[in-house]
Amino acid sequence: MKKNSIMALFLFGCSLQTMAQSTTDFTPMEDVNHVTDLTFDSLELANTTRPVPGSSRRGNHPVLFLVGNSTMRTGTKGNGDNGQWGWGYFVHEYFAPDRSPVENHALGGMSSRTFYRKLWPDVKKGIRKGDYVIIELGHNDNGPFDSGRARASIRGISPTDSLCVTIRETGEKETVYSYGEYLRRFVKECKALGACPILLSLTPRNAWDEKNPGHLVRVNETFGLWARQVAEEQDVPFVDLNEISASKFDRFSTWKVDYHFYLDHIHTSEFGARLNARSAAEGLAAATHPALKALQSDLTNLTLPVTNVKREEGKPVVFITGDSTVKNEDKDENGMWGWGSQAASIFDTDKITIDNEAMAGRSTRTYLEEGRWERVYNSIRPGDFVLIQFGHNDISDIDGEKARGVIACAQDTSHVYRIHTGNKNYNEVVYSFGWYLKKFIDDVREKGGTPILVSLTPRNEWPGGKIERRNDTYGQWYRAVVAETAVEFVDLHNITADALDSIGREGAKAYYNHDHTHTSLLGARLNAQDIAKGLRAIDSPLAEYLK
Repeated sequence: MKKNSIMALFLFGCSLQTMAQSTTDFTPMEDVNHVTDLTFDSLELANTTRPVPGSSRRGNHPVLFLVGNSTMRTGTKGNGDNGQWGWGYFVHEYFAPDRSPVENHALGGMSSRTFYRKLWPDVKKGIRKGDYVIIELGHNDNGPFDSGRARASIRGISPTDSLCVTIRETGEKETVYSYGEYLRRFVKECKALGACPILLSLTPRNAWDEKNPGHLVRVNETFGLWARQVAEEQDVPFVDLNEISASKFDRFSTWKVDYHFYLDHIHTSEFGARLNARSAAEGLAAATHPALKALQSDLTNLTLPVTNVKREEGKPVVFITGDSTVKNEDKDENGMWGWGSQAASIFDTDKITIDNEAMAGRSTRTYLEEGRWERVYNSIRPGDFVLIQFGHNDISDIDGEKARGVIACAQDTSHVYRIHTGNKNYNEVVYSFGWYLKKFIDDVREKGGTPILVSLTPRNEWPGGKIERRNDTYGQWYRAVVAETAVEFVDLHNITADALDSIGREGAKAYYNHDHTHTSLLGARLNAQDIAKGLRAIDSPLAEYLK
């Protein structure tokens, strides 16, 4: 058949479809994201780092395939090199790797239409009977049908709505279907391969609902509704990821919601990606569809980590966080001691429970990264107190072997660093000293606790005959955070420095052990007493629990 004849048939078919659906609204959906994701434009490079479909399979165990866009796998390499992360990078932490390995086949910039046409045929090659396929698409199903990135689908779930288009830049002919029809095709083709498809609603955007103050915008009238409708129609599992994550964001401060995104209002930081990954796992665990029973048995790490504090009825807890000046060896009378070990000498333990969660060698950054802060955060109840004291390890190496340093200021700022530790190389967003403190403070208040900022202990160095003070660095940053957050502040640094100045350089030696930072038992007791002095001086509610 001649080319002109084929073209005529194509156009005739399009005209018949258009006549049959003249009442359908073919207005393209608005691009509410206003973000240009160019990942798909570098598909050749992206494919060098994307997995070969089915390559993670272990024996005859099923594989969990992820199909999505940049909210699931961000960037050409998907390695966070621009500070953005997709939740697909972290969701494997909730599955037993030897039984349900996760393969992330998502790619930035993809809509249901473009993923189905460009990437799905290759992904299908790795899918076998018994596998699972999570499908979360929709963020890019907007904009023009026939120009630019040409990725829009028709709104709704109609199986008959279609639109014949000619891509202006290339002249390529294509029939465009509804969002729901593309999902329907993913589902049917998964089933044909013996796999179990799972439909998810979209991750939330950082956009507040003007009609419902204090809540993020939901997609339960558009993509969330359509995905749910297709799932019910096709009898496959559905997880409302949008609602699960958005309900968490609703409990956060605006400031906290903001840092769960990075560079724009759609792509998540590591914080946001981890939140969405947990939400996806929690949604799968709570789903009642029988097709998920085997996958649910492979879920792990769903219980939120907490400290080992033993609560007593009617008694609040004072959590103590910090570094080696707060918690050290704390056992040899002639060894190194942190002041937290002496907390029972100042607090009335009949009225309050002490939980010293400090750890030697930690900065604000590493205390957070290692999950230590998360355990404290998850353990806080209304009426509790949290003492926050860091600094000795914060202004040090940022991207080298120890990689624990932070940006030396109090302003909200961050930078993506390439970290080199041992044999590991990875990208990480590092924030300022003040930012980490503000995060801790905000988290405590969110849980109904009282945060109390404590300045770092002074070092045993005596320039000009007076003990060293860091009021032009840490002191300045502490006070900037106090001014911004109105947090209670115990200036232990200067209270103890005043005491040691009165003792003198020679006398002060007994208060330290082996070096200029770590205290002896005598020094730990002095710092604990000065904590009590500072709490009384600011008339803190925690002072009511002092002896």
